[in-house]
Amino acid sequence: RKNKIMKKIVLTLFAVVISAAIFAQTKKADELAKFSEAKYNFGKIKQGVPVTHVFEFTNLSEQPLVIESATASCGCTTPTWPQQPTAKGKSNKVTAGFNAAAPGPFEKTVFVKIAGADQPLELKISGEVLTAEQYAKVEGEKSKNNK
Repeated sequence: RKNKIMKKIVLTLFAVVISAAIFAQTKKADELAKFSEAKYNFGKIKQGVPVTHVFEFTNLSEQPLVIESATASCGCTTPTWPQQPTAKGKSNKVTAGFNAAAPGPFEKTVFVKIAGADQPLELKISGEVLTAEQYAKVEGEKSKNNK
């Protein structure tokens, strides 16, 4: 009888230790990679003219860093990311492209999934899309002020 109880206790403890070891494997994305910035504002951009921004990061982990995917909150944002692992201590980049179809303010998110991280890291781009007429007016005012 005592052996059965001991066996149950030992098996339960073993299960707890294994579970703790599995959960300890996952880290926060910002513990693995340090991005130079998490947000970028394009300011005023012209409708229909694609823009891009490069988010640079450094691998903080002891192993090569693998970005499994980078997905956008909408089809107008196209992220690209390194397909090869980034070595320990080295830098690399995720590029966010944005094609401004509709005029008005925008904020888009790129979700970067890093291998070994429990949650994706979020990079945000924002700005204001102007029609060609609005953009020409803004540019005209800029050149007047620079004279």
